[in-house]
Amino acid sequence: MPASPTSIAPVQPEAAPETADERILFALKTKGAMTAQRLAHFLKISSVAVRKQLSRLEESHLVQFQEEARGPGRPERVWRLTAKGHGRFPDSHSDLTLDLISSIRRIFGEDGLDRLIGQREQTMKTSYENAVKAHSDLEERVVALAHIRAREGYMAEVEPLDDGAFLLIENHCPICAAATACQGFCRSELSVFKAVLGPQTRVERTDHILAGARRCAYRIEARSGD
Repeated sequence: MPASPTSIAPVQPEAAPETADERILFALKTKGAMTAQRLAHFLKISSVAVRKQLSRLEESHLVQFQEEARGPGRPERVWRLTAKGHGRFPDSHSDLTLDLISSIRRIFGEDGLDRLIGQREQTMKTSYENAVKAHSDLEERVVALAHIRAREGYMAEVEPLDDGAFLLIENHCPICAAATACQGFCRSELSVFKAVLGPQTRVERTDHILAGARRCAYRIEARSGD
């Protein structure tokens, strides 16, 4: 029997969006491209109000639409964030981070940068293990991991899959600039997830922002005696 989606609620952001425009941007960020009608249903406001707000956001170059055929009838406008829209969500001190990475490479070389990433990995591993160690159930461990990632700015949530696995979804990457400059950060985070969830758990990255996906996502499941 598939896990109940009501058993795992999305982890809420530290500061919830307040204005209508912020709510639309947040919905497109966390749920992906949507039609105005679907946005209206999701936000529980009228389609007319959503279209007015989308028009204003389009004028500010925060959203854009693409017409897509979805069955018979006229194509529908499907709205998504622009690069400027994604930029409304913080990347932790990106300019300073890039300068530091460049300086470390120049002074200490790639080995020095690898040691820095390794130290960060160990610190994360200790912190995350403390967050999940009270839970023996895999679902609870994944949710605990999502909570700590959400607090770190990753807009994390957990989605149960029909086959009993879980999808850890990260709708935002607050270290995107650093990860783009050095993909060792991404490899390190995947390694941390595997270590924290333990050898009886399989963790696979299925979506990757740096590969062009809207989000990063990880399929997590218990190993079946292999």
